[in-house]
Amino acid sequence: MSLADESKSKMGAAVEHFKTELKGLRSSRAQPALLDVVVVEVYGSPMPIKNLAHVTAPESRQLLVSPFDPQTVAAIAKGIERANLGVMPIVEGNAIRVSIPPMDEDRRKKTVQQGKKMAEEAKIAVREVRRKYNELVRKQKADGDITEDVMKKQETLIQTHTDQMIKEIDALFAAKEKEILTV
Repeated sequence: MSLADESKSKMGAAVEHFKTELKGLRSSRAQPALLDVVVVEVYGSPMPIKNLAHVTAPESRQLLVSPFDPQTVAAIAKGIERANLGVMPIVEGNAIRVSIPPMDEDRRKKTVQQGKKMAEEAKIAVREVRRKYNELVRKQKADGDITEDVMKKQETLIQTHTDQMIKEIDALFAAKEKEILTV
């Protein structure tokens, strides 16, 4: 595997991480992915909510969390509160209802700002991978392992991958921003 291909997979990992972070940003509609970022302290260790319960959206402004083990209901509710998502869980027997209040204009703008920051961090991560792999290619050239032409091709390929990933991050954020700002 060439260094350019390695760099592409590392950049792809940064984009995947960004996609996961975007799921945690709230919009006006209830989406089960909103709770993916919630970590619950049960059985003596922190666990993601998706390992403990099934999350559905029975209505456009409500999530229903159905724990696999009914004894974890209180811990899951506490985990959702601690996640600071701007929602309040309501325990109903062996299930938890999470009402998603409509977002006011100020909250929407703050959420978009949060998303912009995440997008910028993802771009920085991609550029950091580019810098690292360009240095590795130059080091190979300095050690005499590759020729000048091969070095230039590798650098060009790495830059092409960087541009693609940055474009993808921008597109993902633009779609999320539209979703957040839609009333």
